[in-house]
Amino acid sequence: MKVLVVNCGSSSLKYQLIDMEGEKVLAKGLVERIGIDGSILTQKVNGEKYIVEQPMEDHKIAIKLVLDALIDDAHGVIKSMSEISAVGHRVVHGGEKYANSVLIDENVMKSIEDCIKLAPLHNPPNIIGINACKELMPNTPMVAVFDTAFHQTLPDYAYMYPLPYDLYKNNGIRKYGFHGTSHKYVSKAAAEFLNKDIESLKIITCHLGNGASLSAIEGGKSIDTSMGFTPLAGIAMGTRSGDIDPAVVTFLMKELKMSTEEVDTLLNKKSGIFGIYGKSSDMRDVKKAAFQDKDARAILALNVFHYRVKQYIGSYVAAMNGVDAIVFTGGIGENSSENREGICENMDFLGIKIDKEKNNSAIGVNSDITAENARTKVLVIPTDEELMIARDTKEIVISLN
Repeated sequence: MKVLVVNCGSSSLKYQLIDMEGEKVLAKGLVERIGIDGSILTQKVNGEKYIVEQPMEDHKIAIKLVLDALIDDAHGVIKSMSEISAVGHRVVHGGEKYANSVLIDENVMKSIEDCIKLAPLHNPPNIIGINACKELMPNTPMVAVFDTAFHQTLPDYAYMYPLPYDLYKNNGIRKYGFHGTSHKYVSKAAAEFLNKDIESLKIITCHLGNGASLSAIEGGKSIDTSMGFTPLAGIAMGTRSGDIDPAVVTFLMKELKMSTEEVDTLLNKKSGIFGIYGKSSDMRDVKKAAFQDKDARAILALNVFHYRVKQYIGSYVAAMNGVDAIVFTGGIGENSSENREGICENMDFLGIKIDKEKNNSAIGVNSDITAENARTKVLVIPTDEELMIARDTKEIVISLN
């Protein structure tokens, strides 16, 4: 079975074609500037690039070019579209309705549309991508894999905000959590790496990238996560503030006369690591400024980032009454030994201690970086959201037969 994984943004489209026999990536690609001058498709097969530069007015044209690239005589990997058994679509928000991935039908599409108010930047392009694929591949099963689904196992006391209850019942205001596909994948991969049954484990997964979140996973189920009603909540991120006193918002609006749009932009795009350091949101730039240039604001930004992650780890140990493993993933989690060291420093009381040599050599590969005799495992597990989407898609399509 070959599964096409599609992840649509407002003007971009990421894709992978995965042969589920051996879970091998046959091709991966990125379409950029859809609906904008300079549209370009870049496909990689065995490290070799195939580039198509031509106008793409909409996602339907982009999807058509993706399919053409996959079956191209010289650069493709399949002979015809009929070899694609199913398409798995990343969908950011499924609300409370979906705790698992699901075969897409009219009712599912209606539910995704209903969640636009909860994810106005993400769900609309997800819908456009699904519709484009359905039009070009009407007989191919389509599966929606929701970022929020994995966190639907949160208990009510964990997802409920202490606001008037009617705001939850009538407006859906609650914690939803995001990065669910990544947290699900790395928690399962961690259990396999440790050769233990996931149902016996208490795991804290740290998905650290420009966007970042942590999850407390007990017995394979998410029982809490740091992102909330939106991806703005939680730890300090590249440009997002994470948790702050909500009265800061009203202060900014009253004292600085900022509009709702200006406050939203400030908290989502001008805060976090970028807001403190002031020059870049790229962790590589911040580390260079902190460690080589001894820049005080870069050092402060790093310290804030590490401290906020520590806080969540500590609270999740309390929530689960223990922890067996801390798992680092995402661009920063997988590749930055300095950040892992800063986060795990002075957590000996919780049995968390890393081996510096193992930590320094663990870059982008499954690794155990636990110090000798430390009782809590610390792991590096590269995430693979596309493979998780493909696995869910395969499972659902097989169940149809």
